[in-house]
Amino acid sequence: MKLTTAFLKLVRWPNLVFIALTQVLFLYCIENPIFYNAKIGTNVHGVYFVLLTLASIFIAAAGNIINDYFDLNIDQINKPQKVIVDKVINRRSAILWHLLLSLVGIAFGFYIDWCTSVRFLGLANMASVILLFLYSASLKKKFLIGNVLIALLTAWVILVITYCETNHLLDVFRKGSSLEADKLSRLTFLYAGFAFIISLIREVIKDMEDIEGDRRYGCKTMPIVWGLNASKVFVAVWLTVLIVALVIVQFYVLQFGWWFWLSAGYCLLFIIVPLIWIFRKLLVAKSPADFHQISSLVKTVMLTGILSMLFFKFYAG
Repeated sequence: MKLTTAFLKLVRWPNLVFIALTQVLFLYCIENPIFYNAKIGTNVHGVYFVLLTLASIFIAAAGNIINDYFDLNIDQINKPQKVIVDKVINRRSAILWHLLLSLVGIAFGFYIDWCTSVRFLGLANMASVILLFLYSASLKKKFLIGNVLIALLTAWVILVITYCETNHLLDVFRKGSSLEADKLSRLTFLYAGFAFIISLIREVIKDMEDIEGDRRYGCKTMPIVWGLNASKVFVAVWLTVLIVALVIVQFYVLQFGWWFWLSAGYCLLFIIVPLIWIFRKLLVAKSPADFHQISSLVKTVMLTGILSMLFFKFYAG
């Protein structure tokens, strides 16, 4: 039981649940209603969607394992009580689990390519595995590059769902189709953009939290290169961009009827107001505990943002 608990912590099981929840809600609340209205079947459905989601989960889990493998020394300074590799799970087992989960995730992608009209998903999954390995081995220690990479891969969790329907989207332009490709594209980039920005914000905040261990091992993260105050300004700018964008979106959706007054209220209370609160907390944060609290708040907003897809089911329909 201790080993199972340690493994679940190692792979960051709550993050994996986030991935599954995001993809399930995006498919069933946004993509499926649009395709249903057009009387077109999606490429990824049933068992293929299950495999797609499992591939995303396995690749993310493998990335978390290899990240802890390379971060062992840093984690012994930043969060010694949470170290699992070499304490509960030995380093060789960690590498084997990383390889196994990565290979299964890649294999699922190629299987979907083989059985459906999806193309190059296997290669995309392979690229994700390689990028996560490079991130853990080197890029996360570089200025901003690692943060942007993780933010892009977070956005890809959503983008990949629409990517799998590329042939249907192209048909709209090549020979006409009843599929509302513009609506699907707008909602895809709305949520992918949200995922990118809020993930970038959280990654920089986590770097502020881990500044001592990172500095000792020669990392060049933003808080080390620019200092905490400049890094706070960077995060504050992105928080402002996100808040303003969300406010604009609410004014846009209100035109679609009374139901969207509920969605606008939800967004205001559970996304925008918490982001403003995070902004205020960021300005006075000083200790690793302060930044850890802010990081947890950002993660909560990520969840409320994901759940807002339930409202867009009615728009997409």
